[in-house]
Amino acid sequence: MKSFEYVRAESIAHAVTCCSEPGTKAIAGGTNLVDLMKLQVETPKRLIDLNSLDDRDILESKGGLRIAALASNTEVAVDRRVRSDYPLLAKAILAGATQQLRNSASVGGNLGQRTRCPYFTNIDQPCNKREPGSGCGALKGVARIHAILGASRHCIATYPGDMAVAMAALDAQVELAGPAEKRRMVAVREFHRCPGDTPDQDNILAPGELVAAVHLPPPVGGRQLYRKVRERSSYAFALCSVAAIIDMKRGRITRADLAFGSIAPKPWVDERLTQLLVGEQPAMSLFVKAADVLVDDARGVGDNDYKIPLVQRTLIATLCEATEVSS
Repeated sequence: MKSFEYVRAESIAHAVTCCSEPGTKAIAGGTNLVDLMKLQVETPKRLIDLNSLDDRDILESKGGLRIAALASNTEVAVDRRVRSDYPLLAKAILAGATQQLRNSASVGGNLGQRTRCPYFTNIDQPCNKREPGSGCGALKGVARIHAILGASRHCIATYPGDMAVAMAALDAQVELAGPAEKRRMVAVREFHRCPGDTPDQDNILAPGELVAAVHLPPPVGGRQLYRKVRERSSYAFALCSVAAIIDMKRGRITRADLAFGSIAPKPWVDERLTQLLVGEQPAMSLFVKAADVLVDDARGVGDNDYKIPLVQRTLIATLCEATEVSS
């Protein structure tokens, strides 16, 4: 790890000002950033510690909840209101990491975590996300965990998190704090970016902007499920995951909000699935059709071809469980 200057934030405005300067990174739990600094993937000249701001509140707001960015993953997952009204979010967080990591990891940091692509984390390998223009080693290398949707010729890395996938299904909003005390709201679904021609830009944060909070909408009905497929049952990154909110009335689907993890560079939402499912009677034939729609633009590079049928089967199984259709 290279040497750096350490600064404690005096206020959110102070943190924003510091982060507007090149070479400065914000740190909260540090569960991702510190690892990347050890590997010299991240080499900030200065760290601004946000923990001195001490804003970890989970408060009721506009019928929903405002979760401060410094709230730990554990604090969110065990919150009575989250477990009661947003069980999908609690399930996703609990599936995501060990207790020790959840105790340290912050909501803001979790949203901003970077890919686990081995070509990104190995500075001896080419990676356009780490060093634009150097190439993508995964395209002709080991790509088992990589994207089948939303990738580009410059990068096929996936976003690895679980929490943001659940938040995307819930249609949560991210509150961003910027220079001159400006605040703006952006949907979690729009927070992360597909690589396109700028794979080094993971999300839509402007220079100096920080995640201040996440806003959950008013509670929703129906069944909330999080299904995560991984190579081992204990705390591994997903090969694919499905977050689902399914509601039914009089034998027909009235709500179908779906988000997918670890198949794209961002939590993946395909509005066509909602349009296809809502208003229909649940049936295996309908779910198979939805699975086909989901992957009609999917492309593998060899090693990750298995993800295409895998995410189809995972979606079908999730929909069957949510609607009690026999699989």
